[in-house]
Amino acid sequence: MANDFERTVVNCVNRYFTEHRMKGFAYRLKQARFNAQYVDIIVDSLDPAHYLAIECKSLKGKRLSFSSNFHKDKDGVHQIDNISGFLKYTGRKGFLAVEFRGVGQKNEAYLMPWETVCAFYDMQASIPIEEFRKCIPLERTSYGYHLECFSVP
Repeated sequence: MANDFERTVVNCVNRYFTEHRMKGFAYRLKQARFNAQYVDIIVDSLDPAHYLAIECKSLKGKRLSFSSNFHKDKDGVHQIDNISGFLKYTGRKGFLAVEFRGVGQKNEAYLMPWETVCAFYDMQASIPIEEFRKCIPLERTSYGYHLECFSVP
């Protein structure tokens, strides 16, 4: 299920570039058993505002948990810390894409800036859907999700 969401987000971001006549390209990183994969999606662009890394989570319910929806690596380092280090090292801007399945009549999906994710991680055990609703919506359409912009309204 998560792979479908990743594919949908890649298509959504690439459609965003096409619609806005911008140069940029999103792609999924191939998972390999013995290689570290820091994030699910890489977005390459000469525009620093669109030089991105996106971690995707697709879940049931109305709350994203830092203990059950993320993992720790073999050294016990939490996924949030690994991704934060990757973003710092590469200079990419980070986002967490979350799809809430089974909420109401249709799924809801949002992009949350990584700084916001880290602020919640430092203070709480989870993030409720209401906080995601304050972030960047991915509107559901007949052709998948639609992204209007990469900034929080």
